[in-house]
Amino acid sequence: MASQIPEHHPLRRLFGALTEKSFAETLGWPDLKVTEYVSNLLVEFTHTDQLYRIRNQQGKRVGTVVDLLFESEVLLEAQSMEREREVHRHIGDFTLFMTGLFPEYLKRLKTASLIYHKDFLVDYVKTGKRSYGIVASFSDGDAAARTPVFRKLSENFELCVTGLGFVRSDLDRMQDPTYRKAKDILLN
Repeated sequence: MASQIPEHHPLRRLFGALTEKSFAETLGWPDLKVTEYVSNLLVEFTHTDQLYRIRNQQGKRVGTVVDLLFESEVLLEAQSMEREREVHRHIGDFTLFMTGLFPEYLKRLKTASLIYHKDFLVDYVKTGKRSYGIVASFSDGDAAARTPVFRKLSENFELCVTGLGFVRSDLDRMQDPTYRKAKDILLN
């Protein structure tokens, strides 16, 4: 994932601090590699072109988990094992992001208004865990160094979702006018 946001950008510092607080302090899971990965994911997915970066062979954006799963299979659309790993990593990232930060989206998927959405029957948690597990199984080249992070993401997917829920709560709280006023008073 090529970053479009500079390393020292305030957004990186914000998401890094919120993720570390949520995972280390609130959840009691101070794993620096996981919190770094998740905070970088938040930064990268602030751009919707990264959230929907996977393209099919025709160059069209793949926008559903069902279609991403199709794209990830070597026997179907994936042209290589590297492509399979890339798409499964994205599936894990996408499902973690949506489940942790936007659970209301998933609830809407299950309602009658979106019954014809391809992801209607997809369990994002199981799919994300499985995809990160597949990525962790790749142990060659550059992928070998990140294998432990993906294994932890797979094994602790629900905990990561909970941590992102805390990040979301902190972000929501930061938008509250009362919070902003108190912050202004304290910092001035």
